[in-house]
Amino acid sequence: MGVKTRFFILSDTHGEDIPNIQHVRADVAIHCGDLTEGSKIEEFKNSLKLLRRIDAPLKLVVAGNHDITVDVPLFRKKVAEHPDVQQEDVEKVYGGFGDVHRLFKEARGDGVVLLEEGMHRFELSNGAKLTVYSSPFTPSLRDGGFHYSPEKGHDFSIEKGVDVVITHGPPRGIMDFTVYGRREGCPELLCSIARARPKLHCFGHIHEGWGAKLVTWREKINQAPSHFADIDNERSTVIEKLSNLISSKFDTPEIAEKKSKKRAKLTGEGYIKTSHCTSDDNPLEAGSQTLFVNAAIRGLSEEYPTQAPWLVDLEMPTAFQ
Repeated sequence: MGVKTRFFILSDTHGEDIPNIQHVRADVAIHCGDLTEGSKIEEFKNSLKLLRRIDAPLKLVVAGNHDITVDVPLFRKKVAEHPDVQQEDVEKVYGGFGDVHRLFKEARGDGVVLLEEGMHRFELSNGAKLTVYSSPFTPSLRDGGFHYSPEKGHDFSIEKGVDVVITHGPPRGIMDFTVYGRREGCPELLCSIARARPKLHCFGHIHEGWGAKLVTWREKINQAPSHFADIDNERSTVIEKLSNLISSKFDTPEIAEKKSKKRAKLTGEGYIKTSHCTSDDNPLEAGSQTLFVNAAIRGLSEEYPTQAPWLVDLEMPTAFQ
């Protein structure tokens, strides 16, 4: 039994304000990237205002593919491709090279930490210790921030014993199904997660994949893990998903009304909560289970344009062990 730790998780805010979050208290807030829509310096300032408003002593952030100016080599490359544009004009809109990092450095006094890819360790004010792996990288052939070729793949060096994994994109097969009928998650990320088995993996990027699932891993993991073979679906639980909230042409009037009330409740509360501690009905089995959370805030449906952030309670190791 560890220290009960509350996480407030959101992603893909794209520079927009999120209402009804000032009253939410957490030990750790997590933003899984796409803080901006066009990587403009004012959008980053707005996102930092949002993060400062969250009542949590530690606020962990990774960048997303829309946050191009955080990916300084790519930002330099894009500017060099337009020699006719004056540097001062670029800086008015996007800031100079490294300006976004300076903004985040100034925000550290408010508990905001921009995480680079890799392992990080924290001691929390509630007496818990927290081991985190973070990565902003997602597979794509486009030229967004922190993209890598799906053919070449990417090495996610997640150590065993990690408590929380924060990435911008999902692993292959878990809340990564798009409106185009494709799975866009990363297979290399799934392999690393299946081997490390963190307590929590949170991400965004695939907006229509919003939801949470408590996954139970099979006892023996294949050399090349997949969501088909290495997840015990009979012992896994979907906490919530968009299809339970958004109307379908197949819904009866009663089901449509139920979904509408559920959406209104989430909008009013400002978040959706799930808890998996020892005293809960569905406690997380460390080493055997991982809670996956897709916390993409911007919705693709007019019916539900702002999807709820997540409030998650889990037990973390005590800092004095």
